[in-house]
Amino acid sequence: MPAMQPVELWKETGREQTMGETLIHLPDQDWRSGTVLGPTHEEVITDIVRTFVSSYKHLPINLYQIQTKFRDEKRPKSGVLRTREFLMKDAYSFDVDLEGLNASYDKMYAAYCRIYERCGLPYVSVEADSGAIGGDVSHEFMVATDAGEDTLVKTVDGSYAANVERAEVATLPDPGCDGQQPVEEVHTPGLKTIDEVSRFLHFKPSDMIKTLIYEAEYYDLAKESQADMRAAEQVRSGRLSAAAGGSFSEIIAVLIRGDHDANEAKLTKVLGATTLKLADEHEIRNATGAEKGFSGPVGLETRIIADHAVAVMHNAVTGANKTDYHITGVNPGRDFELKEVADIRYAVEGDRAPNGQALEFEKCIEVGHVFKLGTKYSDAMKATFLDQDGKSRPCVMGCYGIGINRIMAAAIETHHDDAGIIWPMPVAPFHVLICCLDIKNDEVSRTCRQIHDTLESHGVEVLLDDREVRAGPKFKDADLIGIPIRITVGQRSLKDGLVEVKNRDSDDVQKLLPDKAIEEVRCRVRDALAQLHCEQI
Repeated sequence: MPAMQPVELWKETGREQTMGETLIHLPDQDWRSGTVLGPTHEEVITDIVRTFVSSYKHLPINLYQIQTKFRDEKRPKSGVLRTREFLMKDAYSFDVDLEGLNASYDKMYAAYCRIYERCGLPYVSVEADSGAIGGDVSHEFMVATDAGEDTLVKTVDGSYAANVERAEVATLPDPGCDGQQPVEEVHTPGLKTIDEVSRFLHFKPSDMIKTLIYEAEYYDLAKESQADMRAAEQVRSGRLSAAAGGSFSEIIAVLIRGDHDANEAKLTKVLGATTLKLADEHEIRNATGAEKGFSGPVGLETRIIADHAVAVMHNAVTGANKTDYHITGVNPGRDFELKEVADIRYAVEGDRAPNGQALEFEKCIEVGHVFKLGTKYSDAMKATFLDQDGKSRPCVMGCYGIGINRIMAAAIETHHDDAGIIWPMPVAPFHVLICCLDIKNDEVSRTCRQIHDTLESHGVEVLLDDREVRAGPKFKDADLIGIPIRITVGQRSLKDGLVEVKNRDSDDVQKLLPDKAIEEVRCRVRDALAQLHCEQI
């Protein structure tokens, strides 16, 4: 499928706005006006299907590719873990109904599990936030490593796992209170941050209510989703304001405990918003009457959404909606109404999962993601089919992606030592490395070539190091690039008719006759692949 895509397809689904600056726009020219580089291919594949699929008889289908993607990462880093250009295997399923989608999803999920097992990756599957791709259900495949940029949240007993954007938090118990203090206004000149105010007033950050002012936008209000109907009703009541391009916006106050952080993925889902961004200073002043850093829920007429942890606070400190002032003794329910309470923060150390089990956190690499898209794209792009009764219905979609670059990175990060890489056999660039120590010696050279050709004829992937360099650098390079099995051939061993066989992940060296070495290596490669359910040699 094309790397260069017409932006009109992205406008059909509203994702030109959702992707924001991540979507790379090419400079307009006569032949490519309105062209973007594809970060993913949901729009393109849906356009193909709506053109060629017209009947239930054509479904189900699953179309896939392995192709380069482009995303305008602001801070590309960590080798191939985060880049602007990367390889992805992406697949897209189309079914007649939800039951069909569930079947396709389960098949792809199981296939991905087998792929990661065969790659030798210690992966874990977790519930995930669908982000800009969309859909109601998704799972990520994670590999735990300190080099990862993502965070895996799971219970100690393994009964619950999710990425940090999706991780649910059990409602904190009410700690109780000896009594409710009166609200008192305190002068806090120039003190805007949680740390500054808590130090000045001798409170802990956990005793403060952080009030964040957001602007939420809603698109395509003509659709009959619950979130859109709610937004449409708020437009009619005057609560939301119309914006350019048929979208609508709303200013919202979000309440988070001072030592917690707002989870915008959760918040966006709770709101049913299309996009979400922090309000600018002008919008904050209009909503609260004060400068940024002095916002609070007491007396605020803006819509308020509070996190569960805020709902059980007592005698808290928060902004006074008056520049250079905060108030103490604030009690939710008494001093401001709790109309909307939800889990809208990131999980932190000490939290518990919904099942009551303690949560622990691990750094990890995301190597794959699968989504149940439903009719998000087929509705927007009118990808329909005629069912058995001749009625037009939207295709029910799923999408599935494997980060090929990240598989390589995850394999290296989870299989290495101080000397270099230790490749898992199925993804190693070669199964075997032959180190020829005396390349100018005819017997050594002939033996190396014989071992190489024989192994290769049996389907073993072999690399012959016939460089004219000393043994030390050859061994160093062998350890660095990490080919699983090394065969060393030199004059000294050949005097006794032997060669050396060594696994990269072991210090044990076995001396064998060349023919025996060939058979031993074949067995080692075969056993390693069989253990990971791969094709055998």
